[in-house]
Amino acid sequence: MAIAADLGQRIRAGEYAAGSALPSQRDLSTSYGVTLATLRQALRVLEDEGLLSQQPGRGTFVAEPRAAYRLDSLRSLADDLVAQGQTVSTEIIDQSLGAAPDWVVERIGAGVALRLERVRLLAGRRAVHQVSWVPDPTGARIAETDFSAVSLYAAIASTGLVVHRATETLRPGLLDDPAAELLRQPAGTPVFVSDRTTYVLDDSPVVFDRATILGTVMEIRTERVATGLSLRWSRLKH
Repeated sequence: MAIAADLGQRIRAGEYAAGSALPSQRDLSTSYGVTLATLRQALRVLEDEGLLSQQPGRGTFVAEPRAAYRLDSLRSLADDLVAQGQTVSTEIIDQSLGAAPDWVVERIGAGVALRLERVRLLAGRRAVHQVSWVPDPTGARIAETDFSAVSLYAAIASTGLVVHRATETLRPGLLDDPAAELLRQPAGTPVFVSDRTTYVLDDSPVVFDRATILGTVMEIRTERVATGLSLRWSRLKH
């Protein structure tokens, strides 16, 4: 549809900034020389594309851009977002070497680990709460790294280890109180929860990550090809 294509191009070009209101539907229909019904059809197309948000009683707004959390790469979360052109900054909440909780020990096979807690900001907007555990002795070797400037994967690589593969589960969840405070969102806000265990060449676990991702800021995206990524659905056990 020509109206959707033109209005979409103007939004992408920055004529209408993210979060700003569009002119009224009546003004837009007049400027395009179409009926309100035709204009509303175009707006629905742009809403389906994620460019607009129609809010009853308030108007039509340009949607905030969402970053894509890709499932088909073996980069760190921050490196993946930077590769997409996102502006990522990191706030360190905790960086300490000590005893890991039992449920983490089950995943990394070590009782002592570096615990790294971070908040990821996209273009200054709080988007992800991430806690990572790196088992000793690797954890001790990188414990003094400035992780606001260096990615965890880069720090691990500096010790001579080579990341080989990772397993990851992704599930819907609700924001709990501690993370809600850090992300400045109400507790109970819907989120994605990612648990990822990363392994080195000898198949030893080198990192366990838990990332709580705001669904209002990021979306999950992957590509499927005949010989590429394989996804398997499984039922949760209660």
